[in-house]
Amino acid sequence: MNKDMRNQTIEEVKDDRKEILELYKDLRVTDVRDGMDWVGMHGYGTVHHSIKPLYRTKVVGIARTARYMPYEGPSPRVTGEEYTDWVKWYYSEVCNDPWGKEIEEGDFICMDVSGMDVGILGSNNTLDFKHKGAVGYLTNGGGIRDTDEVIMQQIPVWSKFVSQGMDQARIRFDSKDVPVAIGGVAVYPGDVIVADGDGVVVVPRKLAYKVAQYAHQELKGDKAGRRRLYEKLGWELDETVL
Repeated sequence: MNKDMRNQTIEEVKDDRKEILELYKDLRVTDVRDGMDWVGMHGYGTVHHSIKPLYRTKVVGIARTARYMPYEGPSPRVTGEEYTDWVKWYYSEVCNDPWGKEIEEGDFICMDVSGMDVGILGSNNTLDFKHKGAVGYLTNGGGIRDTDEVIMQQIPVWSKFVSQGMDQARIRFDSKDVPVAIGGVAVYPGDVIVADGDGVVVVPRKLAYKVAQYAHQELKGDKAGRRRLYEKLGWELDETVL
């Protein structure tokens, strides 16, 4: 079942989105990686292993993209309350998140932050986006701070490293709903993102159904083989083999 998204109505796209999320919800990154191989995409889709999970978890979502660029300056020559006023201006006019107002249930936020060491995501805004329906985050730099609270709040994040600094004088908003490059993979709005302890794999939307077909084939075979080994070992069966 491979649909041409360009010929679909808005209602059909929404239906397709729900169908894809359901189709991928039980698949592991390795299953999807195998599915990509089965359709000839051996060298594509795997986000570089330097981008790691903040904590071990599993998420499947639909890519919503945003691009941020390094701030060219000048940095403000003010401190104290004058700096407080400047920061308010910065978040309003320079480094904002218009994509955050458009989040749909199941969105996986993919942020090209130009490799910058900046905490564009934190315990506050990720919780707000979670309330709106965001299921996870992928960045190609730091992008995440307040990590103790983020982990406690169970916000899934895959990033290159953890950052301390706020956005101001470091990064600016550039564009949203555009292709972005993260970990050697071009991520387009609407692509399927699967992430777990093994990293992240990106499935082009046009290949979603075919990749899922072979990913499920591989998952089914893996479960059957491991179930036989569980039985030989006398282990109690769990959800990974049932």
